[in-house]
Amino acid sequence: MKTRHIGRTGLEVSEIAFGCASIGNLYREVTEAEAQAVLDAAWEAGIRYFDTAPHYGRGLSEMRLGRFLADKPGAVISTKVGRLLSPARSPIAEADGYVRPAQNDMRYDYSGDGIEESLEQSCERLGRSGVDILYVHDIGAYTHGAANEAHMEAFLGSGYARLRRMKEQGRIHAFGLGVNENEVCLQVMREAGPLDVILLAGRLTLLDRSAEAALVPACRAAGTSLVLGGVFNSGILATGPVPGATYDYGPAPGEVLERVADLQARAGAQGLPLATAALHFAMRHPATAAVLLGTAKPASLRRNLDALATAMPAGAEAALA
Repeated sequence: MKTRHIGRTGLEVSEIAFGCASIGNLYREVTEAEAQAVLDAAWEAGIRYFDTAPHYGRGLSEMRLGRFLADKPGAVISTKVGRLLSPARSPIAEADGYVRPAQNDMRYDYSGDGIEESLEQSCERLGRSGVDILYVHDIGAYTHGAANEAHMEAFLGSGYARLRRMKEQGRIHAFGLGVNENEVCLQVMREAGPLDVILLAGRLTLLDRSAEAALVPACRAAGTSLVLGGVFNSGILATGPVPGATYDYGPAPGEVLERVADLQARAGAQGLPLATAALHFAMRHPATAAVLLGTAKPASLRRNLDALATAMPAGAEAALA
């Protein structure tokens, strides 16, 4: 599998990454054997970049990934900071969409001390002394609303500087944001300093190209890479405009259904399934360093990899523009 550079660092990642939210029991319980099977499928396909987070099953995803990669050198790992875990005070059956998560309570902390403690916790779960990429997870009004002002104050006050120090110490090789919105990335780049990479979910897709207005040019100027997540916009670009289709983690509004129907028709006219067109858009975008694919099913992963291996018909990109 081809590799691409991350920012102006010496780090390279496979151009397809495996997202480990699903193996944290996102929406349904995944057995240990199922988690290892889909990780095996990713590894066998040549994927060497794996993204996880404390948020994914309250640490369950990190623990499973750590066990899988224990005897596999050469993997690039990214995890995230901003949430601190501690032993649960009472049993947890479900948390934030994760079924039967690890029994940990969670609190937000974007300060320097919180970020460093979060990294230490993640390294323990992963069985590593450091990670390759560290993302600040879900900072911004999209997740926190009015509470984000305090979180941003903590991050700008000490969090960003601590990330730079950890990179200088060699504990991480790159850092950035893992978010669902454009504006917070621009704010951090303006007010704090440069970022090596941004994991951007759902804002540079066949359907939602809002990142192209300001964020993509800013990243190009700063040498910041983009890893693209949520390339199906939480479902609708995989299912099409069917009843119950989801967009941005909720029911798709009528206007979105109409736009997706138009995209599906244009893709179909080129002989492409909508999902294949969405995957190729993400992979072929000049700003893309890697495309994140996440699933708990080996068959789904292989289907998406096969779609990416399909040649694009001449004129398809122009027809979908």
